[in-house]
Order: sequence, then C-alpha cells, then structure tokens
Amino acid sequence: MVRWREATITAVGRAWRGAATYEADVAGRAVTALAYPALVGEPRVGDRVLLNVGAQAMGLGTGGYALVVALPDRLPPDPDAAADTRDHGHVVKARYTPLQAITLGVDEEASPHRATLAGADSLDGMPVVTADLHSALPAVLAGARADRPHARVAYVMTDGGALPAWFSRTLDGLAGHLAGTVTTGQSFGGDLEAVTVHSGLLAARHVLAADIAVVAQGPGNLGTGTPWSYSGVAVGEAVNAASVLGGRPVGALRLGDADARARHRGISHHSLTAYGRVALRPADLVLPRPLPATVADAVAAALPGLADAGHRLVEVPTDGLVAALEASPVPLRSMGRGLAEDLVYFVANAAAGRHAAALAGG
Repeated sequence: MVRWREATITAVGRAWRGAATYEADVAGRAVTALAYPALVGEPRVGDRVLLNVGAQAMGLGTGGYALVVALPDRLPPDPDAAADTRDHGHVVKARYTPLQAITLGVDEEASPHRATLAGADSLDGMPVVTADLHSALPAVLAGARADRPHARVAYVMTDGGALPAWFSRTLDGLAGHLAGTVTTGQSFGGDLEAVTVHSGLLAARHVLAADIAVVAQGPGNLGTGTPWSYSGVAVGEAVNAASVLGGRPVGALRLGDADARARHRGISHHSLTAYGRVALRPADLVLPRPLPATVADAVAAALPGLADAGHRLVEVPTDGLVAALEASPVPLRSMGRGLAEDLVYFVANAAAGRHAAALAGG
C-alpha cells in the first residue's frame, strides 16, 4: 500500500501554482519530493518530512515523485474559517483518506453562485469536447482558438487521474488562457469545485460563461491493458452527461501511429470502448482530414462500429492546425512524446477543438 520514509529537505526546487518540488535526503539517498502547500504546509531546508515513496520506487512516469505527507515538527496553521460551520464549504474531496480536503462546492448554500446554479438545468447547446488524456487539453484549446481566438474555453477535470489539479503544470501554464477549471468528483484544487461532472458542466456554462467546455481526466491515466480497466472509460459517461444537460458532445478520438502497443494504433481501444459501448447518447466524433497514410486503413476499419453506436462522424480539415499547436503556450507532451513525435494524436485533438468552435459560432 504505502511505502513510508522519513527524510530531511536539502534544497527547494521548482514551484508552480499549488505545488512545489524539493530535494530530500532519505538515509543518505537523494530523492525528488512533491508537496502541495495547501495540504501540508511549506517545507524549508532542514525540515524533517514524512514521505510516501511508493510511486517513485515503482518508477512511474507522470506520478514518479516522492510525496510529502506531513511536516511533523512544524504543522501548518488551521484555516481561518471556524471548523464547526459550513460557511466556507463542506464538500469533502479525496474522502476518508488521511489528506481529505474540505472545499466550497460551487453550488452549495455558502457559495456566491448558489442562486445561479440552483435552477440551472441546461447547457444551452454548449459544445462539450470529451477527451481521454489530460494532454489533449492544450491541443483542443489550440484548435478552438485557431478559428475563434477569443472563445471562452473551460476545463472540467474528472477524477480518473491526479486528484489535485495543482499537480498539472499544464494548468499552471494555461491559467491566463482558460476561462477557468472546475474540479469534479474526488478531484480538487480548481477555480471552482463541483460534486459531479453534471454540476461541473453547469458551472462552466453559467458561472465561467464558457462557450466551450473540455472534459478530461487530470494527469496520470490509469489502465491495466485490459478492455474495461482504464480510467478513460469515463469519457463515455461524460458524453452522456453533456447530452442529458442539453449540450453538444464532441468526441476527440484518440488517434495515433507512434505508440508501440497495437491497441493504441489507429483509433485507440480506449476511444472504441468509451464511445462505442459506454456512451449511450450520440456525439460528433471528429476525424481530421486528410488522415495520414500511417493510420488511414486502421481508422477506416474501426469507423463502422462507432457509426453503428449512433454517433455522427464529422470530417474536419486540418489546415493551420499544426501552426496553432506549435504556438501553444504550454509544451505539448503525451506519454513521453512531443508534437513532432505524436503529431497525429495532437492534430486529432486540435480538430475536435476546431469543430467545437464552429458549433459555438461567432
């Protein structure tokens, strides 16, 4: 379960919104540790810290840090709010874990947005782009802004990957480019907190005044290589939520020719399952045109199953999208690959953003 270590902070590393890295000494061995100051306080050089080193010991990529669990000799002060009222929120995230966080839900009684959301029941046709991986977010944004540079794009973060939005350096870099981030389910740390994807989408529309919403998990996709056991299956549920609320679901297909695993070449099995079997409402599934020869045959072979599921297959031209991706304010990287190495993947997500912008109009 948890691999505990006691360590001493030896150096302060890089910091971004909500998170900071440190060098720490664990019995003479140097490790890189990540802390969320809002949860555990701000470590200083010389501090004794308690670490969870399980992910680092396993050599995980996205989450391969030692995590600061506590500063036992210098606890952070209590929040200013009284503990026995709900005036500052009572929505608990990461529930019943040792670091559960109490947040102010965007639609609860103490929220300034309560009246706005109390009767909200429709997205008013807002396009909602659903994507498998967190790395799709800046690509979708680039595609939407390619044709509609002033579109207000909100990010609705699900809890399939990282729970703290603070873990994402992408979100830190996009802070001035998004209308805002809504963290849903067990995830937390966004500009707004919501209990479900449904209420998160309504907050994106009616509080953040978004023209377009993007729904995707945080960093750190989880899967076992079997057909049903991967966190991206929630993409299909996001399609259902957007449709039920009167939005316009736009499915970003996970396309690629760079992954060595056959199940992710052409249209990834993640997309085939989420859209083909989990989504019970139709979506616009976006196909970039022209398709590279490296994936054209595999994509063509997979399309009938998606069409049979009731989805609309929409071809979107890709002219200008590579330039838009190259101008992204944050680095584009997915599964260790950059734009040049996984161009098909990023262009496919940008095409979904372009289609959403066309639906949003204006």
